[in-house]
Amino acid sequence: MSTAILTGPPAPGSSLDGDLRSLGFDVKAASGAADAGALLSAVPAGERVALVDPRFVGHVHALRLALTDPRFPAAAAPGAITAQSGARPALARALGAAGDAGTDDLTGALADALDADGVSVHRPQLGTLVATVPTDAEARHAARAAVAAVDDEAVRLRSAVKAHDGFFTTFFISPYSRYIARWCARRGLTPNQVTTASLLTALIAAGCAATGERGGYVAAGVLLLVSFVLDCTDGQLARYALKYSTMGAWLDATFDRAKEYAFYAGLALGAARGGDDVWALALGAMILMTCRHVVDFSFNEANADSVGATAKTGLALSDRLDGLGWTVWARRMIILPIGERWAMIAVLTAVTSPRIVFWALIIGCAFGACYTTAGRVLRSVTRKARRTDRAARALADLADSGPLADVVRGQLSRTGIVRLQPLVLALIASGALLAAVLGRPFGSRQVIVAAVFYVVFSAAAVARPLKGALDWLVPPVFRAAEYTTVLVLAARSDEPQALPAAFGLVAAVAYHHYDTVYRIRGGTGAPPTWLVRVTGGHEGRTLLVTVLAALLADRGDDFTLALTALAVAVALVVLVESIRFWVSSGAPAVHDEGETA
Repeated sequence: MSTAILTGPPAPGSSLDGDLRSLGFDVKAASGAADAGALLSAVPAGERVALVDPRFVGHVHALRLALTDPRFPAAAAPGAITAQSGARPALARALGAAGDAGTDDLTGALADALDADGVSVHRPQLGTLVATVPTDAEARHAARAAVAAVDDEAVRLRSAVKAHDGFFTTFFISPYSRYIARWCARRGLTPNQVTTASLLTALIAAGCAATGERGGYVAAGVLLLVSFVLDCTDGQLARYALKYSTMGAWLDATFDRAKEYAFYAGLALGAARGGDDVWALALGAMILMTCRHVVDFSFNEANADSVGATAKTGLALSDRLDGLGWTVWARRMIILPIGERWAMIAVLTAVTSPRIVFWALIIGCAFGACYTTAGRVLRSVTRKARRTDRAARALADLADSGPLADVVRGQLSRTGIVRLQPLVLALIASGALLAAVLGRPFGSRQVIVAAVFYVVFSAAAVARPLKGALDWLVPPVFRAAEYTTVLVLAARSDEPQALPAAFGLVAAVAYHHYDTVYRIRGGTGAPPTWLVRVTGGHEGRTLLVTVLAALLADRGDDFTLALTALAVAVALVVLVESIRFWVSSGAPAVHDEGETA
């Protein structure tokens, strides 16, 4: 239970008391600022407290947005301010000072005082919603008329939908999924429950695809679309009811990948039942999608807080295209965001074969990746900005360099190698490794030499802060090198189950990399150093896989068993630590909005 303190006697005929109680507040009325301070101090320290001007007139949803959003330590709207436990001391200090000074707009003065005290006060965008403090009868009458003129439930439904989403989601899902979200809210369902239902539906769809029968493929396509509707609904429910949570952030951030990868595996199993081995295509599609996301994440982190002017060159065309409405939708669609991608997968699964599904995925995602990456490279080379230490740290964390890199980096500190540009070093390392993996026979000892070369040059690439214009490409280059090495070695081993084992290994490592991204986004930093050391870092895992391939090349299915054991070990370690983190109080209290891609 939260507590709302009215800072004076309620106005006659006001519904404010009932509105606040409907939002879960225990309402208390104070006789003035001094009495409000006494009531504030009496509220248990761990509870949220709201101070509301008794003259407030406005929509219930305006109060909901201002007073119940759990993501912010403090928030305010005209006539109302709230503080969670961490911001309570600052609010108490501000209330004491305001009480001494006296002010007609107490809540506004408190919000300004919290800002001055270093507590960031969130002020939600209310749009057409009314939130005001009328000072006379005429103003009160006008405010009530303005409230009656706007349907706050309609506003609430509209605001449940993300402002910027893909074409398919905007026009084929959100027009009705928002009503499903409202239905769920009125029955007490939580976003986490809907997210879990979406995952279970996708897993059933993957099981249907694994049957290898046409009926199974049709059912899989339908269920995948149902899963996507639920995937949209959970975020809309969170926005509609303002039910954000740390667990919701973890579930929503990771289940999309789990659903997609499980469906890929189901399609590959179904194809195998029909005599068509498409595991290499399934793994290739997963690698391409993951690397594409790493490009997105790295670019965004590199530029999140960069300082300096941004050059107009390279941006003018995009600005002009934004003036043409149809080009906005066209550009959102051609990058194959999650809505369009899942719709394509569902339809092609129902009417074609898994091989066609994977080729369509690879071609579509490759085009989208080239389009977005080319634009970002152009913006980067024309951007006159300085990257911050935080951005460089984030890129280093995304690189996922392990203990071998730490050792080698110390030895290279006095050599000329580290003077080369980080991206050049990363490309040299990755190019030499992939050339050896592709050009030498499976099990060749020369591949190990190339992997050692990869360890050295990839360590040199992160020896200096990643602040160059194109240094955000270093993490995706490492991801492509590691994942592709596993794919090629498994494909060339001629062991029938090596590719499924490689699929599991890459999925486990990719989960670790996604988890790193979402931790950085939440402002809590990368996973602990011990986790990176235990999992070996990208260079350690790559070297280990090449050594296993050389040692086990002539020993039957031993290479497959080794990949399977490595996949299980990595998955267990990263999942246990990820679950521990996301359910802990130190995790960011956010609900992930999802990626358009």
